[in-house]
Amino acid sequence: MSVQISEPCPHCGKNIVRYRNPFPTVDIIIEWEDHGIVLIKRKNPPYGWAIPGGFVDYGESLEDAAVREAKEETGLDVTLKKQMHTYSKPDRDPRHHTISAVYTATAKGKPVADDDAADIGVFTKDNLPKPLAFDHAQILDDYFSRRYGL
Repeated sequence: MSVQISEPCPHCGKNIVRYRNPFPTVDIIIEWEDHGIVLIKRKNPPYGWAIPGGFVDYGESLEDAAVREAKEETGLDVTLKKQMHTYSKPDRDPRHHTISAVYTATAKGKPVADDDAADIGVFTKDNLPKPLAFDHAQILDDYFSRRYGL
């Protein structure tokens, strides 16, 4: 069932119907030089540590968005390996309904916190920081389970 909102047009005043749709996003699990995965600490709400990622721009492919978001938040040029999974629970982001395509990627260089990242770190399954934002604990659990066959 699509959600419709009826509201006045800002130009003519007639009632118009607007549809509410989920926002497409990407998350990128960056495997960094066999040391672990790169996570950012968010400087904007919702706070916490997160997999680098963000919103897909209009006219942009999911893959291009993943490469762009990785560069904006970590300073790393990534090579996408594969799309791991798509997450779509309506409550995965407390701000609004999002659908995220999660990619795995490799990168070389030095991760640097940039854009909306307050801090950055490289972590393994055994030393993940807390709290993790959004549904990223579930995503990382799925990632490590698939990677190590757990």
